[in-house]
Amino acid sequence: MWLFSSKGPSGFSSYSTAEEVTQGINASGLTAIVTGATSGIGVETTRVLALRGVHVVMGVRNLAAAKDVKESILKEIPSAKVDAMELDLSSLESVKKFASEFNSSALPLNILINNAGIMACPFMLSKDNIELQFATNHLGHFLLTNLLLDTMKKTSHESKKEGRIVNLSSEAHRFTYSEGICFDKINDESSYSSWRAYGQSKLANMLHANELTRRLKEDGANITANSLHPGAITTNLFRHSGVVNGLVNAFGKIVFKNVPQGAATTCYVALHPQVKGVSGKYFADSNLSTPTSQGTDARLAKKLWDFSMKLIK
Repeated sequence: MWLFSSKGPSGFSSYSTAEEVTQGINASGLTAIVTGATSGIGVETTRVLALRGVHVVMGVRNLAAAKDVKESILKEIPSAKVDAMELDLSSLESVKKFASEFNSSALPLNILINNAGIMACPFMLSKDNIELQFATNHLGHFLLTNLLLDTMKKTSHESKKEGRIVNLSSEAHRFTYSEGICFDKINDESSYSSWRAYGQSKLANMLHANELTRRLKEDGANITANSLHPGAITTNLFRHSGVVNGLVNAFGKIVFKNVPQGAATTCYVALHPQVKGVSGKYFADSNLSTPTSQGTDARLAKKLWDFSMKLIK
């Protein structure tokens, strides 16, 4: 639990849980995709969206784990609509397959929650030969969003309901490399820092939402795109850092958010009427927050978009 907290303009704080920030919201008839839905805040996000009536499609690497999550949710909420489809964000081929199958399913898509992520792992390359944190946290979600956008536009047009894209960024965007995004050194092992590479990928999540906002407004689409910091949470994201993991286990209950609190901002941005029409913003503790100057740099966002487009082609 967070040591110091006060309610912000939204009426919520870092203490607020996902259930609390969505209390009284009826989201029946909406369909959402949640990536990374089998662990940590992904599970809680899925559960609370289902509790509010959303049909949730979990994009997951492990279908057996997803089956367990689904059974657990159905035990608590018998009326819940929860499905799972295989998705490995570190593989562009897997992303294309997932999007193709979803788009062929005739399901609508109101909400896309780009939640999956890895943190501070040793230097590795993805199946597509791209540094793994950048590939998984940013590029996979970038491609996924692009491939699902037509379905989201069709859904928002036919339903007359606003579509929402939610990117999980992090306060770690403040600790990226000095240039923000190392376009010329994405795969440079010699200059690799696991934590700065994580910060870089989280900055990329934010810039993606910002540039997407500009493009959606240009298109006149009734879809918003925002990024958020879920909070420092005691989840298995810390598994690659032994020292940090030890500290988390020792002090987590005092300093860190629990999972229901960690999922709150995601559920708030995805469902709350206060966020209607808000796009290209950064949230923390279920309130608007202020990122770094790099996080609002429109030229950097455009450069990242063009760079990402080249990588996925």
